[in-house]
Amino acid sequence: MSAPAHPPPRSRIAFLGPPGTFSEEALLSQPDLAAGELVPIRSIPEVIAEVDQGRADMAVVPIENAIEGSVTATLDSLAFDSSDELVIQREVVLPIDMHLCARPGTELSDVTAVVSIPHATAQCREWLARKLPGVEIQAANSTAEAARDVAEDRPAKRKGSGSGKGGARAAIATSLAAKLYGLDVLAADIEDHPDNETRFVVIGQGIPARTGHDKTTIVVFQNQDRPGSLLGILQEFAARAVNLTKLESRPTKRGLGNYCFFIDCEGHISDELVYDVLRNLAAKHDVRFLGSYPAAGSEAAGRRRAAGKAWRAATNWVDDLRSKVRPD
Repeated sequence: MSAPAHPPPRSRIAFLGPPGTFSEEALLSQPDLAAGELVPIRSIPEVIAEVDQGRADMAVVPIENAIEGSVTATLDSLAFDSSDELVIQREVVLPIDMHLCARPGTELSDVTAVVSIPHATAQCREWLARKLPGVEIQAANSTAEAARDVAEDRPAKRKGSGSGKGGARAAIATSLAAKLYGLDVLAADIEDHPDNETRFVVIGQGIPARTGHDKTTIVVFQNQDRPGSLLGILQEFAARAVNLTKLESRPTKRGLGNYCFFIDCEGHISDELVYDVLRNLAAKHDVRFLGSYPAAGSEAAGRRRAAGKAWRAATNWVDDLRSKVRPD
């Protein structure tokens, strides 16, 4: 009798933990990732390092929020601290609802300190100023860590002097974290703008195949700072009608005034126009490639099918023309 076949090992998927973060919600929205072995990690640089050092197969990290902009810990870890083999595999866009959560029995008037990841508290800045003026803001590594820490507060810590009220901490976190750690939601949907979304990226090795509805992310380091250098970079895209979806400067960590540019553009490195842009940029500047990957969006599947059909038709047309070239 042959030995029984063992099922293949599940992929290890690292994410910003502990359980109950928005990163976990983004991960769970992807069935193939949700089926893996989920590994919560304490900070974004450590999540990325988990994959870079081979302890996890992929990682899910936030990269951009509609209110507060880029998550710099993710950008810097990818650009400066990880190996060239580590690239973006896909993006996931998640609607974000922030909730103020506290231990059962806490009233909003009791709260004197609010804890969360700084990106989350910044998204609720106006609400906090209106509802909890003068409240102390404390930092945590994630929304779920904030919820867990508040849940672990001893009642004695929450007592104020005199009337016995006040001194309570609350966390800005997800409804999932509130449920996991036994907290009550004191106020729901406290983000300052209703159309709040966060873009997450899945990090791994290897470049995904072209789908026809893709993005490419690069970092361009200028070889020398001279007038018009940024214009020269942008003209490479404009001359080929390659659309930019994001452009941001970041310090290179090499001294004041020394910046690099994070660029997202439409298209895949397999597209000849994107390939041509990257080749020309690399001839003039130091370029770090961070990935070509499927773009997110509710219309993504339809756009990919249409783009694939158009690409095949265009390829057939060009191939037919090439077949008609006379030999010398």
